Amino acid sequence: MEEDAGDRSWRDSLCFMSDHIGFCGSIRSSPSDFVVTELDEQGRLVTKPLDELTSKSHVVEPDNLAKRPKLDLQNVSGDEGSSQGANAAARCPDADPRGSDRSPGDQEGPLSGRTCKTEEDAADVISSFLDEKTNEQLSEFALELKEKWNSGTELVESSPEFPLAKTCNKNQRAALHTAVRQKFPFLITLIKDSAIVVKPNLRYKELCHLVSEEEAAGFFTYLNAKEENSTFSFKPDTNKERRRAVHLFVHKRFGGLVESKSFPELGGSARDPKVVVTVRFRDRAHKARKGSLGQWAEVAHTAFTLRKENVEMFEAIDFLAAKLGVTPADFSYAGLKDKKAVTYQAMVVRKVTPERFKDIEKIVENKRMNVFNVRPASEALRLGQLQGNHFDIVVRDVRSQPGDSAPVAERVLEAIETVKNKGFVNYYGPQRFGKGKKVHTDQIGLALLKNEMVKSVKLFLTPEDVDDPVNRAKRYFLETEDAKGTLAMMPEFKVRERALLESLRRFGLTEEGCKDVWFCLPYAMRMFYVHAYSSQVWNEAVSYRLGAYGSRVVAGDLVRVGHAPDEREQSDTSVHLVTKEEELANTYTIHQVVLPVPGYNVQYPENLVGRWYQELLSRDGLQTCSFRLPALALKVPGCYRHIVKQPHSVVHQLLEDQGSAVRAEGTASGGAPLSLKISFDLDASCYATVCLWEMMKHEG
Repeated sequence: MEEDAGDRSWRDSLCFMSDHIGFCGSIRSSPSDFVVTELDEQGRLVTKPLDELTSKSHVVEPDNLAKRPKLDLQNVSGDEGSSQGANAAARCPDADPRGSDRSPGDQEGPLSGRTCKTEEDAADVISSFLDEKTNEQLSEFALELKEKWNSGTELVESSPEFPLAKTCNKNQRAALHTAVRQKFPFLITLIKDSAIVVKPNLRYKELCHLVSEEEAAGFFTYLNAKEENSTFSFKPDTNKERRRAVHLFVHKRFGGLVESKSFPELGGSARDPKVVVTVRFRDRAHKARKGSLGQWAEVAHTAFTLRKENVEMFEAIDFLAAKLGVTPADFSYAGLKDKKAVTYQAMVVRKVTPERFKDIEKIVENKRMNVFNVRPASEALRLGQLQGNHFDIVVRDVRSQPGDSAPVAERVLEAIETVKNKGFVNYYGPQRFGKGKKVHTDQIGLALLKNEMVKSVKLFLTPEDVDDPVNRAKRYFLETEDAKGTLAMMPEFKVRERALLESLRRFGLTEEGCKDVWFCLPYAMRMFYVHAYSSQVWNEAVSYRLGAYGSRVVAGDLVRVGHAPDEREQSDTSVHLVTKEEELANTYTIHQVVLPVPGYNVQYPENLVGRWYQELLSRDGLQTCSFRLPALALKVPGCYRHIVKQPHSVVHQLLEDQGSAVRAEGTASGGAPLSLKISFDLDASCYATVCLWEMMKHEG
C-alpha cells in the first residue's frame, strides 16, 4: 500500500545512532506477532499470578475500607437533596473551590475559619471585622450588582471590585473570606495587594442561565462550605438538554473539585419522569495525611489487567465504561498501548467493585479483550507509574538489504549486538501521531495550542480515503457542517465521534462552541492531542541535536545526573546544564543527555539546540504560547526525555517458517522464508518499533 506523505516525512527527518547495514523484514504482519506486556514499578509482568502482583503492592483489602454511602439518592429526594447541600455549608472549608475568576497577580485567600452555620452567622462575622460604613458599602455593592443582573445588564470585561479593610491576622482573613461568600454566594473574594477584594462571581451568573437563582445560590454555598461526605442536588428536571448543560457547567468549571451524576427522582411519576442532577466532592479533594486512607478513600477502586487484541486503548476504555456504568474518566492507567498488537496493561477503575467484573466477562471476550487479576486497590494509577514494557515480536520475511551479499543471519546478529551496546535514538514512534492517517494527532494538538477550536474539530472529523460508513459520515459533515445529520449516519461503535457530534449539535460550530465541544472527551484524550504536538517537536529537536553535534556532549547540553524516569510531569532538579569545562573533560556521555518536551515548566539547552526550539515554536505560531489552555482545562508542564536508550534482556532466534533454527553462517534451506523471534525490555515511554527501526535500518 502506498504510504502517505506524513509517514515519509516522519522517517526522512530522523537519523540513526549507528551505521551497521541492517536487514529487511515485515513487522506487525498480524497483531499476535507484536505482544506488549507492561512491567509494573517493581519490574513484574502484569500478567503474573495475582498473589505475586499483590505482594508488597498498593492494594487494600475490602474489610480495611470504611463503608461510604453510594451516591444513589436512596434516601434523599430531589428537593431534600437541595436542602441537604445548602445545610451542608455548616462548617467553613479549608480551601477555596476552583474555577473562580482571577485577575493577573491576584492571590486567592483561604476559606477556613469560624463556623458560619447560617446567613445570620455570616452577617455577625462580617460585622465583627468590618466597621459599620464598610459593611454598608459592601451590602450596597452586592445590591447594586444584583439589580444590574436582574435588569439584564451584562458586566463589562473588567468586572467591578470592592476592597475591604486590610486584616493582618490569617484566621481573621479566613473567617472573613468564608462569611462574605456565605452571605453573598454571587460574590467571590480574593487577596490583592494584601487586602481582601470582593468581585462578582461570573460563574454564578453563568449558572443562573441554566437553573433558578435559588439553586445557583445553593450550589455555590455548597462549594464554599466544602463539607466532607455531603452532596448537593439541583431541582428535578424533565429537560434532558438543560440537564446536560448543567453537567457540562459543573465539569468544565469545577471538574477538578466535584463530580455530577443524574438520578431518577424518587417517587416521581412514571408518565412524566423527572431526573435529579446531584453533585459531590471528588475523592481526592479530601485525602487524609500520608499513611491514612481517610474517609474519601472508601470510594471503590478496582485494579485489573487488560488484555486486548487489535483494539485501540481509548475505544477499549469507552466500551468498559459503558458496560460498568461509569465514565471513561474513571479509568486510570500507567501508559498508552498500541492498537495493532496484543497488549497487557494495568488499569484501575473508580466506583466499581471487583464483583462487578463478573457480569461483563463474556461480553468483554466478544470484543477481543480479557480482564483478569481483578482485585481491590487503594488509589488510581498515574501516567508513567511503570518500569517499562516487555516485548515479544516476530519479524516476518527476514532478508538482506538490496545489494547486500552477506548472510542474513550475520546481518541480524550484527544489528542486534550493535543496538544492545550503542542504543537507539529514542524517538516517539509513528503510532503516537496516527500512522497512515490523513490528519495526524500532532496537527490537532497544534490547532488546540493555537486556540483554533473550529479547525481542531474539523481536523478530528477529517475522513480517510476509504468508502465506509464512518468516513462517509465524516465526509458529509465537512461538506454540510450538519452535526445532527452526521450523527444519524455515524455508526454506534464510534463512541468519541458520536459524543463530539452530539456536543456540536448543542453548541454549534463556532470558536466558542467548539471549546465546549472538546469537553465531551475525557481529560486524558484532550491532553493526548496536545502531547502529540510536543512529541513531534521533540523528534525533530533530537534529529537536529544529533546532526549538529553528533554523539559528543557539548556545553549548553542538558544531562540527567540522577535516575529519575523520563516524561516526569514537572521540572526535574536532576537535570544539569553542561559547562565548557565539563565538555573538555568529557564528564558526561550521550546516554545522559536529555532534551525537553515543550511545556511551561522546562529549561531549554543553551546552545544551537535551544535557539532551534525557539525558531520552530515561532514557525508554528507558538512564540507566545504558555502551554496553558484554560479554555480546555489543560496545563502542559513539559518534561525531559533521554535522546538515546538501550534495550535490556535481549533474546532472539532466527527461524525458518517451519520452525527450524538458522545457523549464523548460512541461510534457510531451500530458500524458505525466515522469521526473527526477538524479545526485549524497554524503559517506560520507549517504542519497540523505533528500536527495531534502528536495528533493521528499515521500517517493516
